[in-house]
Amino acid sequence: MLRAAVELLEEVGYGRVTIEGVAARSGVAKSTIYRWWKSKATLVMEAYGHTVAKRVPEPDTGSLAGDLAAFLTELYRVADYPTRAKALRGLMAEAQLDPGFEGAFRDWAQGRRAVLAKLFGRAADRGELAPGLDVEYATDLVFGPFWYRLLVRHAPLAPAEAEAHATRLLAGLGGATL
Repeated sequence: MLRAAVELLEEVGYGRVTIEGVAARSGVAKSTIYRWWKSKATLVMEAYGHTVAKRVPEPDTGSLAGDLAAFLTELYRVADYPTRAKALRGLMAEAQLDPGFEGAFRDWAQGRRAVLAKLFGRAADRGELAPGLDVEYATDLVFGPFWYRLLVRHAPLAPAEAEAHATRLLAGLGGATL
């Protein structure tokens, strides 16, 4: 069911995903889906959350520079596929329009932010960051350019750009460079 939800999301976008479509694609009854998920939003976000966690894992290279470069490269790689980029744009749009979906989307985003909190925490333990770094703001600096480029499409979101993003971020944080 989760795979079917992700496949449909990437093929047709969130707005056109239906529980009926997921049921048909996965070969289960709608009642089975509703037994596990209360809504399309919760199903899609759980499915996409698992998928993105696999595609953008938690790196541990031994340095913040390496971790950020690895994380951002995989994050940008997700958006490098037009169907995946469309799916992410659709999820973001739906979160702005549907209060019921907003919470599921925010929970998913918090999970991704938690990965970065771990990266920054390990870097702080290694002495790579200034004491008192605002981790929430630093996390915004990681995701801000990604989402802006994804939504506005004014500049590329190619994996090759990820290292430059990491380098600029580290310079802004006063940390090591690549």
